[in-house]
Amino acid sequence: MQVFRLARKKYARPLSGKGAAIRGGRWNSPGVDLIYSAENRSLAMAEVAVHLSLATLPDDYVMVTIHVPDGLSITEVASARLPKNWNVFPHSRATQLIGDKFAAGLEHCGLRVPSAVTKGDFNLLLNPHHPKFSKVRIERVEPFPFDVRIFK
Repeated sequence: MQVFRLARKKYARPLSGKGAAIRGGRWNSPGVDLIYSAENRSLAMAEVAVHLSLATLPDDYVMVTIHVPDGLSITEVASARLPKNWNVFPHSRATQLIGDKFAAGLEHCGLRVPSAVTKGDFNLLLNPHHPKFSKVRIERVEPFPFDVRIFK
């Protein structure tokens, strides 16, 4: 399977989860390493674009294509387990606890979660501490210039 991550060039490598751990995110608390990726390029872009404006748009984004081998253990958050208003901004502590539990458990390398930005699409959280994470690899890193019309 291929998943995608849009990142500033200087943070594209290595896949460590350290960036998400600095401040935490919707699916992880500060101090918890997770790698956020999306099932398609458009979603990867949308997940980043909601945090930017034309005035703050950096020109050094790259699209990272990540190979996740078939057979690597991936689980999914059941919609029934999602707390009420799981997709609001700012995110709730409840969703962070779901990701924290996933990361600590080491049972699965990936956690498929719904996108709060694009209903019906999914992100894949990768646990860099999972014993088989070494099988996950970056296939490509390509410049990704945003189309400025998105911000008008």
